[in-house]
Amino acid sequence: MKFRAKIVDTACLNHFTRVSNMIAKLAKTCTLRISPDKLNFILSDRVANGGVSMWCELEQENFFSEFQMEGVSAENNEIYLELTSENLSRALKTAQNARALKIKLTNKHFPCLTVSIELLSVSSSSRVVTHDIPVKVIPRKLWKDLQEPTVPDADVSIYLPVLKTMKSVVEKMKNISNHLIIEANLNGELNLKIETELVCVTTHFKDLGNPPLGLGREHIMELSHLLLHCGGKVNLLDVRSWSVGLRASSFLICKT
Repeated sequence: MKFRAKIVDTACLNHFTRVSNMIAKLAKTCTLRISPDKLNFILSDRVANGGVSMWCELEQENFFSEFQMEGVSAENNEIYLELTSENLSRALKTAQNARALKIKLTNKHFPCLTVSIELLSVSSSSRVVTHDIPVKVIPRKLWKDLQEPTVPDADVSIYLPVLKTMKSVVEKMKNISNHLIIEANLNGELNLKIETELVCVTTHFKDLGNPPLGLGREHIMELSHLLLHCGGKVNLLDVRSWSVGLRASSFLICKT
């Protein structure tokens, strides 16, 4: 197995860092799936036990200037790694204003993701900061438990309001209740509601618009949607516009 990749674009590096930070807030460990054209971050906790299931997909050509990998075999050209989410997030925090970032699968007495960050110094010369993140290689027989979840077709599809506004509302609501009720209809109306024994608070958004349901899941993905229901913990990616299809679901799906 081999894997190495490089990011040189600042915007791509910042976006990759935000994705890593979001995942670190959701779970202690995650699975990184590496394939020839995509990276996937996967969480597969049991929702019934209060966990979060997530499928985060990154098109490698949108992030990396260099990308090389060889999977476990020619027939199964993929790599599955288990890692501590916070370790990757902490390593990427040192990449602010970096000239380049390199990620490589290495073996230093144990499997590692080696993250090398090229930084500029005051004298305009560069220095390299290296982080070795321990990983566990997941055997082929366990891959079947880490596949993309099947999400049913939505009953309602709605454009969401400005993300910063919505995030501000939800962060205030979570100080009152651990559970958030999301309501939407085909008239472009969205309600965020919390209910406790002492208080009921609802925030109303109107005239949001409804993407045609017939366009399906692929169209919603192209609009960079993010759906999260995880017992009051909410994290939002910084994207310009997004839409969401609502149905009884407990998955976080992010494609970019």
